Amino acid sequence: MGLLSPWFLAGLGALALPVYLHLLQQHKTTPVPFSSLMFFERRTQSSIKHRRLKYLALLVLRLLLLTLITLAFAQPFIQREVKVDPSEKRIMLVIDRSLSMRAGSRLADAQRAAQGVLDRRPTTQPAQIAALGARLDVLTEPTTEKGNLQAAIASVEAGDEAGAYGELSRALRMSVTNDPRAIEAHLFTDTQQSALPAGFADLALPAGVTLAVHGVAPALPVPNWTVETVSAPSILWDPKKARVQATVAGFHTPAAKRTVSLVVNNAVTATKQIDVPSAGRASVEFEGLEVPYGASKCELRLDAADALAADDRVLFSVQRSDPKRVLLVHESRDPRSPIYFRAALTAAAEAAFTLDTLTAEQSSGADLSRYAFVALADAVPLAAFVEKAQRYVSGGGSLLVAAGTNTTKQAKIPVLDLPVSEGQYYSRSGQRFSVVGDADPAHPSLRRAGRWEGVKFFYAVKVEPQDARVVARLSDRTPLLLERKIGEGRALLFTSTFDNVANDFPLHPAFVAFIDQSARYLGAMEDRNAATNVSGFVELRSAKEQAVSVEVIDPDGKRPLSLHESTQAQTFQLNRAGFFEVRRANGRHEMLAVNPDRRESDLSLIPAETVQLWTAGGNGSANAAGGGPAAFTEEPAKKPMCFWWYFLLAAALATAAESILASRYLGVQRE
Repeated sequence: MGLLSPWFLAGLGALALPVYLHLLQQHKTTPVPFSSLMFFERRTQSSIKHRRLKYLALLVLRLLLLTLITLAFAQPFIQREVKVDPSEKRIMLVIDRSLSMRAGSRLADAQRAAQGVLDRRPTTQPAQIAALGARLDVLTEPTTEKGNLQAAIASVEAGDEAGAYGELSRALRMSVTNDPRAIEAHLFTDTQQSALPAGFADLALPAGVTLAVHGVAPALPVPNWTVETVSAPSILWDPKKARVQATVAGFHTPAAKRTVSLVVNNAVTATKQIDVPSAGRASVEFEGLEVPYGASKCELRLDAADALAADDRVLFSVQRSDPKRVLLVHESRDPRSPIYFRAALTAAAEAAFTLDTLTAEQSSGADLSRYAFVALADAVPLAAFVEKAQRYVSGGGSLLVAAGTNTTKQAKIPVLDLPVSEGQYYSRSGQRFSVVGDADPAHPSLRRAGRWEGVKFFYAVKVEPQDARVVARLSDRTPLLLERKIGEGRALLFTSTFDNVANDFPLHPAFVAFIDQSARYLGAMEDRNAATNVSGFVELRSAKEQAVSVEVIDPDGKRPLSLHESTQAQTFQLNRAGFFEVRRANGRHEMLAVNPDRRESDLSLIPAETVQLWTAGGNGSANAAGGGPAAFTEEPAKKPMCFWWYFLLAAALATAAESILASRYLGVQRE
């Protein structure tokens, strides 16, 4: 016996109220006029008799009434065994559709086993079909229509996702929460070990759920080779400098020679043979990548003859374009800044940019629309150039400003309009130079440049940040790197110089990384992978690009997004392998190469003991992998039976008795 709402027992404290009311009754007498009390002796009359409770039967009824009401709200129950009618139990047949089910005849065997379980079920028992990949997709509602269930089983196709047994257990827990009927689940799978969640607790089954795992994979490990990883440039400017590297892995495989081919737009351009050790890995590299201008579909193809052919190739996309132009404006008496800036840009960006340099006096006639971004190296440009640069940045361009002694001659930083207070000098002797004290490593300019350890600063310009974001500060809290949004564009301010005079920054490797990352950030050339895995997401629009149409084309050439989704969706899930094309409203097109999840390449099986622990988590007996047919018999189960309404009925009777008795005791007695 138990209580569903035990907290209502606190209402038993109200039993003190009737007792208190009954004790309030006091002995009262009618005063009688008398002449004098001087001859009477003072004495105290005992009041014990008057402090006794009166009307005990009425008090008992009132206490009983409050007790019954409290117990009714607490909802007492008892457990009783009941026989479950098979028609009240749901049957769920779950077929694994992960990538590994493509090996051999695993999917066909799973469908055949599911059809056998469906045929043995009672015709009055509802069943539903589901497919398990990275998530559980329910294909039918609970129904007794055998034709619909058979069609759903036949419609399951193996996908490119990794299996996730934890998603099945989570879905079963949610299903029992929404529908308290018992569930008899059958999982038809190859029991791949990579499908297990990180924590075994994620496999916990709720009460009322039984699980039978039907294994369709052979008991011995299946050998499998795969192209595990690929490293290739996503944007290509110089085909001769391109390198394509890949790793070929073998799982439960003997030592063997394998041939790897480089395919560009369905044409084989290069072939290499490698030695893959027993159950090991080997790397292969192709130098040079001849692709036409625009987006190219590339792949590395393995000649592996194994049971799982879907992972014998890896796709990647390459976008070839001409290098982007960058303009650097400097003072005519400053030859060092262009040298250091050009060397860093050339060394890091792999011919992604070509640099044009102009002196401050020559800058007024420059056409800024030709450049990916513009840099000012401690220059005092002419007013005409400043106005042109302001329009350029406000319209979506980017600017990099390095401030030095020339900048302090002005009241404000050019284009950014940040007030200049003074120039801060630090001594070159001793240890009185300044260093970076605080930096935001999440900013794109510092993501790979570290914290600039060992860089010495001898001079910096003090500016008022106002609404600009301070990315880095010196040890004395002087802002060193700031970013400010100007219209549709952005501007970076470095409060020192690139000339190796105000600092020794150009002599450190961090300078190359800083220039490289800043150039890619300002030139809208963010790093992206040449290939990604299935089930990932691609961002379609930023927060400010609302109601802007973005077109997505899948590997079959179809448009998976509706007209409404193309103008409202923020992201799109890449749910299959192949090449996806994203066409944005600003004219920018992207080719995305999506590959199957490589976790599926290892066909190792879950130990039988682990399967038994998983299936033993629900009610009923455990069913090991490769279990036999379902019994479909009536099974006794325990269900709670509440009888709170009995207490309410007794409380109603006590209320009637209390009313009758109170009328008799407390009513006015007439002679």
